[in-house]
Amino acid sequence: MQISIFGRDREIAASRIDAEPEAIREQLREYETGERTAFDLEIEYPDDFTGRVMQAMTEIPAGETRTYGDIARELESAPIAVGQACGRNQIPIIVPCHRIVGVDSLTGYGGGLDLKRELLEHEGAVIPGESA
Repeated sequence: MQISIFGRDREIAASRIDAEPEAIREQLREYETGERTAFDLEIEYPDDFTGRVMQAMTEIPAGETRTYGDIARELESAPIAVGQACGRNQIPIIVPCHRIVGVDSLTGYGGGLDLKRELLEHEGAVIPGESA
């Protein structure tokens, strides 16, 4: 399913969300306008490490970040494995992989670092390596 956020088009796997496309788009609009900070959509997570990482992502509140190492420690894994799982997240923004950052930089993001920065700034998060 094609979505648009902050003027950028993204593809999400709506088949993993138990909601009608219009309900998904409405929650994304509410997020974009600041009316919503969390999504209340039923997500079908993969039954593997990627699914565990995705579930950990959804526990990070808007306006906060965690490092790849933080999530790796929580899941008893390695930061690079967490980064790879983030890259396999098929439901970006709704499952907020943008909230996982490097220790002193944003690092990668499937939608590009400009979008990652914009999402984090929208949420009021401190960007690693930058002044608050």
